[in-house]
Amino acid sequence: MLSINYLKDKQKQVKKEIKKKGYDPKIVDRVLKVDETRRQLIGEIEEWRRARNKLGRDEIEKGKQIKEMLRRLEPDLRAVKEQFNNLIREIPNLPADDVPEGKDESENVETKKWGKPKKLAFKPKNYQELGELLDIIDTKKAAKVSGARFGYLKNEAVLLEFALVQFALETLVKKGFIPIVPPVLVKEKTMQGMGFLEHGGREDMYVLEKDNLILIGTSEQSIGPIHADEIIKAKKLPLRYVAFSTCFRKEAGTYGKDTKGIFRVHQFDKIEMFSFVKPNDGDKEHQYLLSLEEKLVQALEISYQITQMCTGDLAHPQARRYDLNCWFPSEKRYRETHSVSTCTDYQARRLDIRYQEGEKKRFVHTLNGTAFAIGRMILAILENYQQKDGSVEIPKILQKYTGFKKISPKK
Repeated sequence: MLSINYLKDKQKQVKKEIKKKGYDPKIVDRVLKVDETRRQLIGEIEEWRRARNKLGRDEIEKGKQIKEMLRRLEPDLRAVKEQFNNLIREIPNLPADDVPEGKDESENVETKKWGKPKKLAFKPKNYQELGELLDIIDTKKAAKVSGARFGYLKNEAVLLEFALVQFALETLVKKGFIPIVPPVLVKEKTMQGMGFLEHGGREDMYVLEKDNLILIGTSEQSIGPIHADEIIKAKKLPLRYVAFSTCFRKEAGTYGKDTKGIFRVHQFDKIEMFSFVKPNDGDKEHQYLLSLEEKLVQALEISYQITQMCTGDLAHPQARRYDLNCWFPSEKRYRETHSVSTCTDYQARRLDIRYQEGEKKRFVHTLNGTAFAIGRMILAILENYQQKDGSVEIPKILQKYTGFKKISPKK
């Protein structure tokens, strides 16, 4: 959330920047107009309260008049405050200065490639064919039980999942990340604090209306609020978490995309990194989290591409984001497997997360990044490590966790 003072001082700039993200700049005018009404009501109420405090004991009639005025004005103020808070939350985080301007994902910018895309001496099978041949992925039974965009992982795929989890945890805990298994259900107020409900965000979430709870779509949504309404000692920063959780998404707005297989599903497991840092360290931390993503994928020896999101492809709370996209031989293209974002102090303001250094208290910056979206990494491994006979070798780095070097077709 942007501060109201910043909005007032920089309204032209804010309008320009949010327009780059595809939002209507008129929202700024609406916020400022409601804020003016809010301030007027606050001033009126304070005047009446001061008058009440000056009353003598014999001014009973005047006291009744003041009480009646406050009775009328205070509900108005509560209503205007609610309107103000709802409106100001609609203003997205501003893109960082180095974010390329563009309208949508077609204008994202490639910044790096690593490794040579795997060229196989035979026609590669796609991951779905391999999954069925090896009896490790079953979407037909999952469809019978749960519907479209679900899948069963079976046999060696299950062991491969936990090999990826163990590898990521070992790597990141050594780097000082605090391991955590967070709740997968959060309060609506909590999700709102993270900035994921505005502009249709709620439509992609599974909401338990009666319980006022929402299933997380990524574990950052339940890690970020862990320090809500807290003041962190500066010496504890950077404060880094690595979380394992199951995530849930409706995949609203993806009609026709990846309808077969398990690349885009309603339920998936994920290892997520999350950082709380001082503002001056935010950009450096963004590059650090990206470097860790690269380290993990490089260890699997899978070629990848890094792209920087343009302004129009940034989500509501994001100021800058990079995607890491792994090579899929059957499709002859890179597919998104990782992302890493900085949300600057946008979420911290909404959740009131600050740090103290000496006498000064300031809002922290929050960042998040994928260590592994487990399902997608299994698919990338299947495609890149497949052999002509349909078997799949296991990346060397993972063999000590799986206990086997190859997955062979079931007879």
